[in-house]
Amino acid sequence: MANKDFSKDVLNVVKKKTGKSVTGQDIQKIASGVKPSTLQSETQLRQLIKQVSSLVNVKVSEETINEIVQAVKSSKLDTNNMQQLMSMMLGKK
Repeated sequence: MANKDFSKDVLNVVKKKTGKSVTGQDIQKIASGVKPSTLQSETQLRQLIKQVSSLVNVKVSEETINEIVQAVKSSKLDTNNMQQLMSMMLGKK
């Protein structure tokens, strides 16, 4: 899958799920600060979840944040491969 198509898929899923339009620049701004260590630090991961929540103006409960953190921490994903993480989140193989 081409990166451009993948990016459009991500933006379309965000719009479909939240009803909010998010630009590639919005995502890139947040993503530019994400490093593999971000997904290994619970504090940084929580901050990332809150940034994305704020971007799409959708409140995320503490329970949901805890579930996301646990899912990321327990997954066997290569944290250097963000496309693998996005594929998992979008339900693609």
